[in-house]
Amino acid sequence: MAKAKKALNDTPPWLWPTLLLASLLVPFAAISVGSLSIPITEVMMTLLPQAWTPSSLADSPSQLTYTVVWELRLPRTLMAMLAGASLAMSGFVLQSVTRNPLADPYLFGISSGASFGAVVTLTGAFGAASLWLPIGAFVGALLAITIVIALMGRQSYRQAERMLLAGVAVSFLFSALSSGLIYGADANAIASVLFWNMGSVARVQWQQLWQPASALLIALLFFLWNRRSIEALAAGDEAAHSLGVKVAQTRIAALVMAALVTAIVVSLCGGIGFVGLVIPHLVRLLNRACGWQMSWLQHLLVSLALGAIFLVVVDAMARLILPMQELPLGVITASIGSIFFIYLLGRVRS
Repeated sequence: MAKAKKALNDTPPWLWPTLLLASLLVPFAAISVGSLSIPITEVMMTLLPQAWTPSSLADSPSQLTYTVVWELRLPRTLMAMLAGASLAMSGFVLQSVTRNPLADPYLFGISSGASFGAVVTLTGAFGAASLWLPIGAFVGALLAITIVIALMGRQSYRQAERMLLAGVAVSFLFSALSSGLIYGADANAIASVLFWNMGSVARVQWQQLWQPASALLIALLFFLWNRRSIEALAAGDEAAHSLGVKVAQTRIAALVMAALVTAIVVSLCGGIGFVGLVIPHLVRLLNRACGWQMSWLQHLLVSLALGAIFLVVVDAMARLILPMQELPLGVITASIGSIFFIYLLGRVRS
């Protein structure tokens, strides 16, 4: 009980209500912006039950507003939240089990492998609307993990440069294979794959949301159940062995779960890079700057919340940067992430 109370006191009491409030207000604000600007009051009237709406906002929203909010922007905002939370969680767990500050689904080659598996499905006989798409992406992600682990060797988890080179090599390999498949596909498939491969939540539909939600829940429950073992891995293989942790099995299981959530996100949203790198490090910077002492569990939960908020903001930016056009999410996250990656690489080398 004393340990639990101490863990709760490691962060200020206002942090969790603030994250919860931001997780509610930021999506409302994001839904209101775009080519058609909708006042937040109208968004509230559209989303909240009429009995919960203040009397000063009693006017009913128009049919156009109702359609834009419920059929277009709400499902994409929920998908952005699920994708951001999934990628941030995957990045944090990868950094924990490999003890490597540069680990990330994108840099680890998982995203490229999942993209290759999804492209095989899209350009093959299965079709994009089939459940074969996430299955193909998951198989590709597992293949990428297998190759990276083989390239790294048994004793190279502490070598950031070697892991980075292995991940980049695998990413280039699967990117080349994907490009070859796209080159040989028909025009309609090429247009679909190219737009999807740059990262977007614009085409997400309500009936698809159960896939990332289920994968996120399964992976989160697994990480929480195995929290002690993963924390021990973050302290080092020797320490984990001394605590009775099955190091190889735990690490591989964690990698598979990270591959699962990443593959589902890639199959629905395409390549959205660097979220898993940027968000956990932002939490660490916030932790150090404020003098907090976050536990592993707290770090995981804060990364989940900030990842969801971050990608919702990026999706809103994608609709606002260019008039009457929409930028792919991958362009914005890669622009932010590449600068952050250069900063982190400089810190690791020093």
